[in-house]
Amino acid sequence: MDLGTANTIIISDDKIVVDEPSVVALDRRTDKMIAVGEKAKMMYEKENPGIRTVRPLKDGVIADFTACEQMMRGLIKMVHSGSRLFSSSALRMVIGVPSGSTEVELRAVRDSAEHADGRDVYLLFEPMAAAIGIGLDVEAPEGNMIVDIGGGTTEIAVISLGGIVANNSIKVAGDDLTTDIQTYMSTQHNVRVSERMAERIKINVGSALTDLGEEAPEDFTVIGPNKITALPMEVDVCYQEIAHCLDRTVGRIETAVLQALENTPPELYADIVKNGIYLTGGGALLRGLAKRLTDKINIQFIVADDPLHCVAKGTGIALKNIDQFSFLMR
Repeated sequence: MDLGTANTIIISDDKIVVDEPSVVALDRRTDKMIAVGEKAKMMYEKENPGIRTVRPLKDGVIADFTACEQMMRGLIKMVHSGSRLFSSSALRMVIGVPSGSTEVELRAVRDSAEHADGRDVYLLFEPMAAAIGIGLDVEAPEGNMIVDIGGGTTEIAVISLGGIVANNSIKVAGDDLTTDIQTYMSTQHNVRVSERMAERIKINVGSALTDLGEEAPEDFTVIGPNKITALPMEVDVCYQEIAHCLDRTVGRIETAVLQALENTPPELYADIVKNGIYLTGGGALLRGLAKRLTDKINIQFIVADDPLHCVAKGTGIALKNIDQFSFLMR
């Protein structure tokens, strides 16, 4: 299971069986779960006073323990709703967690999983899971670097001999890009946009470069209320504008990558220059990001195949090889 700030992905028997937003809708009076995943996301920012929709994870860690437990239980139920042979009391789980997690945060994830019917719960750091998911040999005596840009955290790690040699986990990621877009639309265009609309702008015209050449996307039309008059507004947004507005946050990710490289032993550094640096997570899909990082750092950045599911695939492989991988945490 990849328990992410934005999306939760569950792999069972080598197949992705759940890929849903990390959102749960609860009844305000009874705290009973009304919906989870995509259904709950459709209610997000549209709920009435009787319903509260919660994103239980913030910055990669559990912010609302009860909601997280309910969400995990709901998503696990989705996997096996059709299987009558499945006994939830015997669940073995491997869950990806941020590499900068404290003992308390790791404990919270483990407790949530156990309350959601997990019997054997193993934790695995996300960059390590991503490296396994890409297909790298993490036990080999050579250095590989992973930059996993999720919704709440960016995980940067140098991996060698089945361990993390240098890592940098920063709470700057996809959600910050979304917030930047909301702020920009408000200050530059005087239009109020919701979190979901800002997310759509990021997907349609988000870019890390002001010149994308032939890959440039078409302008995106945003509809929202004027901040002052509350009258409806239509604004066409181009990717160059969004590239300017995301520049500072992308710059912070660049700085974090450089800091991790500073702490890398020279012998492993040489391997990284030879092998390149892998980009995974939803943030890796930002247009022009790999090129911008390659130009800035002079090391080839490679966007992994299917970057959204690398961590989940890695946890799936780890689950099948639990006895081989010494880096799994009980």
